[in-house]
Amino acid sequence: MDIYQNILVIIDPTIEEQKALKRAIELVSKIPDIAPEHKVNITAFFSIFDFSYEMTTILSSDDRDSMREMVIKEKQQWLDDIILEMNAGINITSKVVWNNRPYEAIIKQVIEQKHDLVIKGTHQHDKFKSVVFTPTDWHILRKCPCPVLLVKDHEWPKQGNILAALNVGSDEAEHLSLNNRITKQAKNIAQLITANVHLVNSYPGTPVNIAIEIPEFDASEYNNAMQSHHTKAMQSHANNFDIPFANTHVKEGLPEAVIEQVALKIDAELVVLGTVGRTGISAALIGNTAEQVIDLLNCDVLALKPEGYISPLAE
Repeated sequence: MDIYQNILVIIDPTIEEQKALKRAIELVSKIPDIAPEHKVNITAFFSIFDFSYEMTTILSSDDRDSMREMVIKEKQQWLDDIILEMNAGINITSKVVWNNRPYEAIIKQVIEQKHDLVIKGTHQHDKFKSVVFTPTDWHILRKCPCPVLLVKDHEWPKQGNILAALNVGSDEAEHLSLNNRITKQAKNIAQLITANVHLVNSYPGTPVNIAIEIPEFDASEYNNAMQSHHTKAMQSHANNFDIPFANTHVKEGLPEAVIEQVALKIDAELVVLGTVGRTGISAALIGNTAEQVIDLLNCDVLALKPEGYISPLAE
């Protein structure tokens, strides 16, 4: 079984409960004893920046460097104390860097140290009782080359459910490869935490404009054909991974709506999905299904990139 071996946990210095670090410890503690050369490492990481230090003109460049180092050292000690208090019995390294763009510091760390998983907590908005995603969250989802686990407040009970969101209706190599990656990751984690894997796939309904413009168009026949195509593709995919067909869900509708409905129905503790890493104008105008889904879910989300994805921040 493939497991994560080099995990980067993003620390939030503005909150007391570091749920991302707790989730990382929970995940690693479930990994069975393996050979020493495959030991799992956790790095607790965050970046800090104080503009006032950069604008202090009365200080020399060396003095400003010394002040930054002093602040970093202080935060490093704070982080080391948190790790010590958790008494996890797991090797956890701390790292604090100075950077005014947290997502760049995170992705640079991932690329340089070859991390295979990033775990980050999400912010809860007390007034609306919903999760608020920061620009850093979206940048990481779009540009981080390794899987990103966004942690919410949903527990991971034994015999719970993990939902893998697929696109089985496409014959494109990229989609087929990503479907396989998503399913493999879901099965690996399910094996670790003793959970059940479910698969979900949505398909589009009858295009309204066609039904209006072509009177002889049979909407019912079209829907039946679409459902049959996606159901057969889902059954084939499920068989390849030894997943019971009873654990598959093929529904008409928008992906974000269908995934949310099924996740609620089975009370999923984790949804695994793919993200294309769209950036720039296309991201702003077209959006990203993964991001729309993540906004709606009340459970953890593991976002994966397609095979061969290269981060725009890679040198």
